Amino acid sequence: MKVLQLNQTFRYGGSTGRIVYELLCSQLQVGIDGFVIYGYSDGEPEDAHAFCLQRNILRRKLNILRTRLFDHHGFYNEAETANLIQWMDELKPDIIHLHNIHNHYVHVGRLFEYIRKHNIPVVWTLHDCWSFTGHCVYFDFSQCDKWKTQCHNCSSLHDYPPTWFFDRTTRNYEDKKVAFAGVANLTLVTPSRWLAGLARESFLRDYPVIAINNGVDINMFCPHKSGIKEQLGIGSKKMLLAMAAIFERRKGTQYLQQLPELLTDNEVLVLVGLSEEQKKQFSKNRCIGLGRTNSVEELAEYYSAADVFINPTLEDNFPTTNIEALACGTPVVTFETGGSVESVLDGEEASVVDGITYSSVGAVVPKSDVNAMLRAVREIIANGKTTYSEACRKKAEERYDKDKQYLKYIELYNEIYAKSERII
Repeated sequence: MKVLQLNQTFRYGGSTGRIVYELLCSQLQVGIDGFVIYGYSDGEPEDAHAFCLQRNILRRKLNILRTRLFDHHGFYNEAETANLIQWMDELKPDIIHLHNIHNHYVHVGRLFEYIRKHNIPVVWTLHDCWSFTGHCVYFDFSQCDKWKTQCHNCSSLHDYPPTWFFDRTTRNYEDKKVAFAGVANLTLVTPSRWLAGLARESFLRDYPVIAINNGVDINMFCPHKSGIKEQLGIGSKKMLLAMAAIFERRKGTQYLQQLPELLTDNEVLVLVGLSEEQKKQFSKNRCIGLGRTNSVEELAEYYSAADVFINPTLEDNFPTTNIEALACGTPVVTFETGGSVESVLDGEEASVVDGITYSSVGAVVPKSDVNAMLRAVREIIANGKTTYSEACRKKAEERYDKDKQYLKYIELYNEIYAKSERII
């Protein structure tokens, strides 16, 4: 069986790049002839199984500009898509596994025309909501439900993928609706039950939807003996950790900016993943701002050193950072947002105190309530990290071991392949 994955990045470049890489490794281990075509490179060299569509940065900037000017994201990149089609003709995949098909590297209309023409079975993992909206990747923050019927008068035009002048969300919505329709064998996969529910309410509702949680390498993300506190000069103070590939408004950056002023001298907020400009903004007492790292070993040390991991996300699917923290034995406190709550509450007994829901692996607090988040953090710190560590690690081992989660994809491939009668 030959499986081709398609994503914007590979190995690096955020959680989806790592997921695609690890899933490729799992495919190859079980004898599946796996390949990846990815949009653009973040330093990863090509190999026999992974190919980069776009190494010309000027072409990528041109297509970004087209989105900025004309708001028709996902329907540019004709040259890159022609190259993709040529590669697919050569590879002749039995199954195409789509991940993020937005972010300036493929023409989704041309891609789906090819899939329908060749009747290729498709697995499509939705890592966000872009596939069924007229513009945005999430709509929690704007509290919008136009995506259920017809997008128009969008309030999120300046959010990813940002556009400057025109609101063409109605056209985008209709073009996606047409482009993604009529695939004979397409299965949607979502990392959270929350997103699965949304997909079933969208114009993609006629396709089967299953939820497969993201997984992490529990052998790498595990409790470490860490010298991070000493390196950062924290000493015996309590360490609150926040981490993101990109810190932005939807990740709750505004609440992280407020938090240091509310901490005591015995508490320190550490942020990993800041840009150079953001480091200056977070250069204040009781706060340490650090840049991004692709080192799994270093990430695991940060998680292990922290007394609690906080995630003030306002829009999210199923944050990998939450389950990485759990795997390292660190409890999680998150806003009540999308699928972020599932890693904290799914399967655990819970109790509600003053509007905060506590479980054996952390707490969920009302969205945007930074004071409630701090109360939950202090409750967990008062109980002691060791009260939570065993349950955190156990949940990660049972529910989020990448080998177990990727095996579910392998089983899905086998089921689809067994039923497929496609003529190559």
